[in-house]
Amino acid sequence: MASNALPERYAVAGHPVEHSRSPAIHARFAAQTGERIDYGRLPCPLDGFAASVRAFAASGDGRTLGVARGCNVTVPFKFEALALAATLSDRARLAGAVNTLRFDEAGWAGDNTDGIGLVRDITRNAGVALAGRRLLLVGAGGASAGVLGPLIEAGCASIAIANRTPDRARSLATRHAAWAAQHGVALSAHGLDDAGEAYDVVINGTAASLAGDAVPVSGDVLKPGALALDMMYGPAAAGFLGWARARGALARDGLGMLVEQAAESFWFWRGVRPDTAPVLAALRAEVDR
Repeated sequence: MASNALPERYAVAGHPVEHSRSPAIHARFAAQTGERIDYGRLPCPLDGFAASVRAFAASGDGRTLGVARGCNVTVPFKFEALALAATLSDRARLAGAVNTLRFDEAGWAGDNTDGIGLVRDITRNAGVALAGRRLLLVGAGGASAGVLGPLIEAGCASIAIANRTPDRARSLATRHAAWAAQHGVALSAHGLDDAGEAYDVVINGTAASLAGDAVPVSGDVLKPGALALDMMYGPAAAGFLGWARARGALARDGLGMLVEQAAESFWFWRGVRPDTAPVLAALRAEVDR
């Protein structure tokens, strides 16, 4: 891209997106790496996600408005985004969900960076090893689908999926059965009331925190000193974090996951890996202020 060209554009697409911190994260990545991008928000009506993303992708002529090159996809459209991609990364195909689209001229490319972002936050930022651990993943929706493959790849001894509708947990486990067998990970599916107990790691991938609902599983799922992570962050995660701390767990929200998955998206688009540590520290200071 010529030095005098307009910045290429990206956005986070979802409903709602007004609260999203992704624009601030990617602005910091751009400043750090020298990549000239403009990252904004793309609110999509519930019945108009595909049309909104196509319109965004078609906008920009490079002279009066920067060309659109890709977008992140957040709730509730990650399953719909899968159908917009002509090519898929292996992890997006396994998840059956896409959170990152790149508008290639030969056909859009789709990836799912949620899982690798979660694994990197747990193992690098929190310093908790996943290899050989017993892990409980609560929820079987788009968030859980996006992270299960990389969690398996991280080498957990076993992963249990607990969901309000057990059939949905079984469906997610079945889709990942071959991947789990390949990595020697025991995979099982459960209802919320028979989720098991004494796990080393418990990850909440449900919308309970966002809705302000009670934690959907018993405190027995937590082993003393376990890592308990909610994929939400800020006030939305406060209930889960308080529940975990009261039971002697190491409580962590999803802010680090957010930054790490954003960095993977940035690499998918730009071929450049930003340093996440200073960005996460700055964001943490803002959220905890």
